[in-house]
Amino acid sequence: MLQLDSHPTGRHFLQIPGPSPVPDRILRAISLPTIDHRGPEFGALGLKVLAGIRQVFQTRHPVVIYPASGTGAWEAALANVMSPGDAVLMYETGHFATLWQKMALRLGLEPEFLALPGVDDTGLPRSWRHGVQADLVEARLRQDTQKKIRAVCVVHNETSTGVTSDIAAVRRAIDAAGHPALLMVDSISGLASADYRHDEWGVDVTISGSQKGLMLPPGISFNALSPRALERSKSAKLPKAFWAWDEIVEMNQSGYWPYTPNTNLLYGLAESLDMLLGEGLPQVFARHQRWAAGVRAAVQAWGLPTQCADPAVHSPVLTGVITPEGVDADALRRLIHERFDLSLGTGLGKLKGRMFRMGHLGDSNDLTLVAMVAGVEMGLKLAGVKFAGGGVQAAMAYFASHAAPAALKKAA
Repeated sequence: MLQLDSHPTGRHFLQIPGPSPVPDRILRAISLPTIDHRGPEFGALGLKVLAGIRQVFQTRHPVVIYPASGTGAWEAALANVMSPGDAVLMYETGHFATLWQKMALRLGLEPEFLALPGVDDTGLPRSWRHGVQADLVEARLRQDTQKKIRAVCVVHNETSTGVTSDIAAVRRAIDAAGHPALLMVDSISGLASADYRHDEWGVDVTISGSQKGLMLPPGISFNALSPRALERSKSAKLPKAFWAWDEIVEMNQSGYWPYTPNTNLLYGLAESLDMLLGEGLPQVFARHQRWAAGVRAAVQAWGLPTQCADPAVHSPVLTGVITPEGVDADALRRLIHERFDLSLGTGLGKLKGRMFRMGHLGDSNDLTLVAMVAGVEMGLKLAGVKFAGGGVQAAMAYFASHAAPAALKKAA
């Protein structure tokens, strides 16, 4: 008898904190015929996306777009403003801050890693449960009387933990220390989901990617620049060719790139920008904050701790959930995936096996997130995890009693 592979009906629930689900209208835009990247139609597209992405970063200055992942944008940011042996102050908030620090080492820089010391009552690193401590940054910079530190590098929304750091506070710390270091920020998972203000917060280089709040497939990354960063790039000595800002910024003035860009993903980016800017960034940010609060209400009802230990810096993008001692979070994730076709984020690095991540970003809605909560709650029960029930009811109650920004606007 012929054995056919069986596939679950309905759509897969992709509830990891990126790549996030891609809306149908963006998929349709990406499917348009590829055009000549030196022709006038492409020049118009290039100017449109370059203008739109500046609005999302909230900057008047250039934003460089690369056909690369966020990792490429990390390297581009460092390569354009650093020279071999330069000292860099970096802050450990989680797995992605750690990966960026390892890259700095491989590029021949001298990164110094600040962190909150020790572990807390969960047995997990304190620094991975809190945001950047701006006072520690200020204190270290004050010690650097010879001004050898060339940049301060921090992660805005740490995807591995569900913590969103206060970037404006980091800028205030640098200024209070009277230090000339550049401020470089990874907002790969924060952009277009969490409030981010490149110019107002005094950021010199912001790194981001396409597959999170922008709701695109992976494959586009960004460097948002400041005049100080552009000036520093003129004397930086790290090798760079493909990543070099100067040629890209010059050709971008007419909507083109010095190499072949990823044309069809730029179609998708144009559609994403139309969606986000049409909705309005304040409403986009409010929507994500509301979703996050509803999901956290469910986690609180379960009696499980969130990875973020400071309520003031809970991420609007994802919620990390710590499993009870002895419960393998990855085994729980596998069970949930097999039974309910629901993907959750894994614990990374020092958090491997101790937590899972629930994504609530991008192309989602209340019912999407209630379904995610239900899938997790059923999985916890099937796995025999000791927890209090009522998470689904708590999420529903929150969403019902806190109207969505769009609903409030219509009611008015």
